[in-house]
Amino acid sequence: MLWPEMATLFHAYTLERQLFSKPTARALAILDLLMAHPHKAFGLTELTRTLNLNKATCHAILSTMTTYGFLIQDERHKQYRLGPSIVAAGNAAFAQFPALEYARPELEKLTSELGIGCGVIGRSAKHLVLLANYGIPKPLDFPFQLGLRLPNTGPLGATFIAWSPAKTLEAWLQKAQPSEFDDKLDQRLRIAVIGIRARGYEVTLKTQAEQDLEVALSNGRLNWSLEQQAQSTELYREALCSEDYHLNRIEPDRMYPVCNIAVPVFGRGSEPELVFSTGSIDGSLSGKQITEIATQLQSAAKNVTLAAHSASGLDSQPPSSF
Repeated sequence: MLWPEMATLFHAYTLERQLFSKPTARALAILDLLMAHPHKAFGLTELTRTLNLNKATCHAILSTMTTYGFLIQDERHKQYRLGPSIVAAGNAAFAQFPALEYARPELEKLTSELGIGCGVIGRSAKHLVLLANYGIPKPLDFPFQLGLRLPNTGPLGATFIAWSPAKTLEAWLQKAQPSEFDDKLDQRLRIAVIGIRARGYEVTLKTQAEQDLEVALSNGRLNWSLEQQAQSTELYREALCSEDYHLNRIEPDRMYPVCNIAVPVFGRGSEPELVFSTGSIDGSLSGKQITEIATQLQSAAKNVTLAAHSASGLDSQPPSSF
């Protein structure tokens, strides 16, 4: 596994363990920036300008992270890049997701066959986390960068929820609600989850909310504030609640403005450990094309699930979703 992906795992799941702290957020913002540019080193001035940090504060954070090996400083140019402690921490996080080891060859093959990008999504208590991207021609120009966190709240994360216990489903539905209960939203989300479980995959449609998020994320590269990212992604989630986001009925000959197709990847338990998802799809797809792409994604997910089970010495078959 490439170490930027391991760093993404470490960073995303470390963030979940924190109550919000501005000093911690500043350190994590530095990691966010360096993870998004794994082949680039940054000097103190560039970091303070990009992250809008006080120079003395930024220098203190960089010095501490360098001391403990989370960053490396080039002595000649005085620039910083990710360090070996991130690799060690990422490996520890990576061990929690054995299926991830087998995802790369499957998705690289799939992106080549389909001609569209694919991503791997993980789940923590509060967030959905983009762990890997494949088949993106210019990843640094792509607004959905590694480590991007979206709220783990309806309507987002439905592929995970479709195979989760009833208690988890109800909590997900409740968190999706605005201050006043919206019966239509509740019904719409329940229908979507039932359909995903029955088909074995999720299909989402293009929305204005997604376009607005892309703009916000692209503009946000000039200011890597975790608070602003969180605000943008929560506004995105709220906006999706009022749009036709899930495709529930698929007719073979009808055309649909599809955004993503997603399938579950199972690990040790009966709930999805990861989700494989296509990137945003250009144009429209027929119902037949949707089914064909979903079938290929499911095949890749099944191969990864079985490989992970075999490597872990698990004899049981994964939950039926293929």
